[in-house]
Amino acid sequence: MYRSGTVMAWNVFRFCTALRGLGSIMILLVLGVVGVTYYAVVLTSYGPTLISGSGILDALIALAVLVLFHCLLVMLLWSYFSVVFTDPGSVPPNWKPDLDEERDDTDPLTASEFGASPADSTNPRVRFCKKCNQLKPPRCHHCSVCGRCVLKMDHHCVWVVNCVGALNYKYFLLFLFYTFLETTLVTLALLPQFIAFFSDGEIPGTPGTLATTFLAFVFNLAFALSVLGFLIMHISLVAGNTTTIEAYEKKTTPKWRYDLGRKRNFEQVFGLDKQYWFIPSYSEEDLRRMPALHGLEYPSKPELESQEF
Repeated sequence: MYRSGTVMAWNVFRFCTALRGLGSIMILLVLGVVGVTYYAVVLTSYGPTLISGSGILDALIALAVLVLFHCLLVMLLWSYFSVVFTDPGSVPPNWKPDLDEERDDTDPLTASEFGASPADSTNPRVRFCKKCNQLKPPRCHHCSVCGRCVLKMDHHCVWVVNCVGALNYKYFLLFLFYTFLETTLVTLALLPQFIAFFSDGEIPGTPGTLATTFLAFVFNLAFALSVLGFLIMHISLVAGNTTTIEAYEKKTTPKWRYDLGRKRNFEQVFGLDKQYWFIPSYSEEDLRRMPALHGLEYPSKPELESQEF
C-alpha cells in the first residue's frame, strides 16, 4: 500500500511539472490563433474591401467589422494578460485568523487534506496546509501545479500559465466574455467566405490566403462553442458565489454560507463601481471598502453561521 501511494505521488508530481511546461506552449498557441485570425479578417478579407471602395454598403460593413474586431481584440488581450500576470492571491506570511474567523469558519471542504494547526491544536476549525506548513484563510486551497496555497482558488488554467483565484477571477471571466464575443464576430464575418469554399464559383485569393481564412473560421467556431460552455458554467458559479473547486466539493452541503443573493454575489467578484465591471481593473473605492476583493475576508449569511453552533 505504501509503495502504490509513493508511485501515485510521483506520477502526480510529473503531471504537475508537465502542466507548467505546457502553459508556455498554450500562450504561444493563443497568440498564434490571434495572428491567424487577424491575417484572415483584417489583411485578407475586410481590410482590402475597405480600401478598395468597391461599394458604399460593403465599405460601411467592412468598417463596422474592423472597428468592432479591434475593440474586442484589445479588451480580449488586456483581460488575457491581466490573468497571466496578476497573482491570484497568496497567503500573507505569518497569517492568523481573527477571533471571529476562528469561531465561525467551519468550512467542511477538503477536510482530509488538513489537520489541526501545530500553533493551535485545540482548535480543529482553523485549517492548516501540511504542504505549505501554514494556516489557511477561508476558501483557500493548495495548488499542486503552483506549489502554494491560493486565495479563493477556482482552478489552475494552463491557457494562462497561472492559477485563477481571488485577485484575477474577474479578469478570467472577462477574458472568457470577450473571447466569446470576438470568436463569434469572426465566425459570422468569415461565414460567407467559408460557404464560398463549397460553391462551384471561383474564389478570389491565393491558396495561402484561402487556407488561412478556412483555418481561422474553424478555429474561431470551435473556440466560440467551447468558451460558451465555460462562460455559462462560470456565470452560474458567480450567481451562487462559489468556485469550481467549491462547487465540486460541497455537493453534500444543503446550504452555502457565502451565498448572499445574486446581486451581492456578483458584486463580490466585479465590485460595486459599474464603470469597472467590463474592464480588468477595480476602482480604488471598491478595493478600500470591499475586503472580499483581497481574498482574505468574505461576508456570509449570519443565519447559517448561527446554525453551526
